[in-house]
Amino acid sequence: MSNSVAIIGTRGYPSYYGGFETLVRRLAPYLADEGWNVTVYGRAGSTEPDDPFRDFRVECATTRGVESKSLSTLSYGLTSCVDASRRRPDVALVMNVANGYWLPLLKARGIPTVVNVDGIEWEREKWGKAAKAAFRTGARLTARFGDQLVYDSHEIERRWRDGFGRTGEFIPYGGTLPDDLDPIEGFPHRSYALMVARFVPENTVGEFFDAARELSERWDVVIVGSSGYGGDFDLRAESLAATSERIHWLGHVSDDDKLFALWQHAGAYFHGHSVGGTNPALVQAMACGSPIVARDTVYNREVLQDSATFVEPDSREIAYEMDRVLSDHALMDELSVAAERRQRTHYTWDQVCQSYSKVLYGAL
Repeated sequence: MSNSVAIIGTRGYPSYYGGFETLVRRLAPYLADEGWNVTVYGRAGSTEPDDPFRDFRVECATTRGVESKSLSTLSYGLTSCVDASRRRPDVALVMNVANGYWLPLLKARGIPTVVNVDGIEWEREKWGKAAKAAFRTGARLTARFGDQLVYDSHEIERRWRDGFGRTGEFIPYGGTLPDDLDPIEGFPHRSYALMVARFVPENTVGEFFDAARELSERWDVVIVGSSGYGGDFDLRAESLAATSERIHWLGHVSDDDKLFALWQHAGAYFHGHSVGGTNPALVQAMACGSPIVARDTVYNREVLQDSATFVEPDSREIAYEMDRVLSDHALMDELSVAAERRQRTHYTWDQVCQSYSKVLYGAL
């Protein structure tokens, strides 16, 4: 008889929203190949029923929740855990410590849990005091009730060991090896600066926007991303694009080939994420061979090591370093080759899916 797994805490399958969703797009079919009965919980309207990449062996279960910045994760997590408690899968893979509040529901039904704790959410600037306290409490409950914890970076594991006395499994994210894609029209190979990020302060978005003005005097600047909820950063991006012919705001790009092409042909890609562990967008940029300029954090250093250049979150320093890379084709090639090599050695989806499979079997 096949084992069953419920995946809880993402927007659904197949979804293209963020890192968890990228993981589920790769992991769910892999587990189905291994004979698992896979159910992915999600939200209505977050997936396309006729998505050509959907694997119909994966069951999609939608539940209700409150669509808001502060309540969506908690409310959808609750309804998903209630439904999973009724179905009683052999194991649950739960994403995000916000769902730590609902782990007792699963434990009461004898359902073992594997929890990907994600980043240190209570340090993200986008959350207010109440939300930060809620995440911190969710983390304590996760440490208490989660049967097996997964960390996507060694630094996150260290933080959990020191802060909550819990160890677990290190499983990062993988990158997809792209085909050789043509440049996007209007953006020739190695001719532009690129940023891909959700518009939140901890991704160094404001500093990059200031740097973009200076960079646009010599280079095209391509900005991919949005806040998802509107707000000041979206307005600033719109204003930058409206006032400079060399700054291009593309909003959220869900077409993987278009995004991969932008990374593949960028002259310099700025990665400003500062809170969290192994960032999926960073790993994918490495797989695409982007020459990377990264904010200097312990997380980015862990992933990139010597395959990038690093800067402080200062607009002038960002502009200077991006311009230096864009002006030096030999340096661009060196960084591109180093990033590709490191991704192929340490951050592949085969490695990631094998590791999750091993942990899930071990939790049975």
